[in-house]
Amino acid sequence: MSLRRLVAAVAAFAAVGAMAIFSPGTSSAAPACVSAWSATQVYTNGMTASHNGHNWSAKWWTQNETPGSAAVWADQGACGGAPPGPGCDYPNWQAGKAYVTGDIVQYTDGKFYIAEHDNPGYDPVISTWFWEPYTCGTNPPPSGDFVVTEAQFNQMFPGRNSFYTYSGLVAAMSAYPGFAKTGSDTVQKQEAAAFLANVHHETGGLVHIVEQNEANYPHYCDASQPYGCPAGQAAYYGRGPIQLSWNFNYNAAGNALGLPLLTNPWLVQNDAAVAWKTGLWYWNTQTGPGTMTGHNAMVTGAGFGQTIRSINGSLECDGRNPAQVQSRVNNYTRFVGILGVPAGPNLYC
Repeated sequence: MSLRRLVAAVAAFAAVGAMAIFSPGTSSAAPACVSAWSATQVYTNGMTASHNGHNWSAKWWTQNETPGSAAVWADQGACGGAPPGPGCDYPNWQAGKAYVTGDIVQYTDGKFYIAEHDNPGYDPVISTWFWEPYTCGTNPPPSGDFVVTEAQFNQMFPGRNSFYTYSGLVAAMSAYPGFAKTGSDTVQKQEAAAFLANVHHETGGLVHIVEQNEANYPHYCDASQPYGCPAGQAAYYGRGPIQLSWNFNYNAAGNALGLPLLTNPWLVQNDAAVAWKTGLWYWNTQTGPGTMTGHNAMVTGAGFGQTIRSINGSLECDGRNPAQVQSRVNNYTRFVGILGVPAGPNLYC
């Protein structure tokens, strides 16, 4: 090889080497893409989605407004890699914001964390007693994650409205990971049966999405609340699997789930995922006229009767309406029979 060719070859090799060494490293790698935007998904302030190779953050409530073409979306910059699967549309973690057990957030590292204990906004990667990593991306989760199979669910609700899907229920359960997963296999099945028995009673077998007695609609506005009834006097009637009603319940559920339910209660009757989440919210966090949540009643052995009290005890328990109580008990005993477990004590309230 001539000296001229040797020099040219060395120069070419050096150029290639420089490209290999310096070109990829001149800028930091793009962050991972978050969950892909969905036209049917409801997004609220702080929730993120990826679209056309960019991550986006919602400034306020939005649905079916494409990122990049609507002012509601703030561009967070280019992202790389495939986004996680559906079911990962959780809000960004905020320092100093109060979280309750079961809340799921996306941290600044792009990963998801679930609150193991109530906390006032501790850092998920520092306060490991309050938070633990959460893997999402399966929507709905495998049916094996729920002690009630889809076949058993269909057996319980043979005439259900197509609005109430099994997959929607299982997906919504990720918001409350202790539901039907606490205690022994028997206790888990008893809790699932208790929740579904009350749901059956409230909705006529998962047939009704909204309360049927329209004469009651104007009665669910407690104007003494500081936030009042911004959606209207008759807007807070029963909706969803637990028939969520009253402005104060819509306000509390909306705050817990990051949804504008006080100003838009119709979301519960129009979005099946929201409907199931409100039912699980009430069951897992609210005592109603009782002294414990439906979840705690079942996992502590207090019995099915206490779940009735927490849902509608002021109208049904202590002899006020024994026929309604019996209806719930009948559903429960039938459902535990389908699941093959005993009903346990204290069926009545």
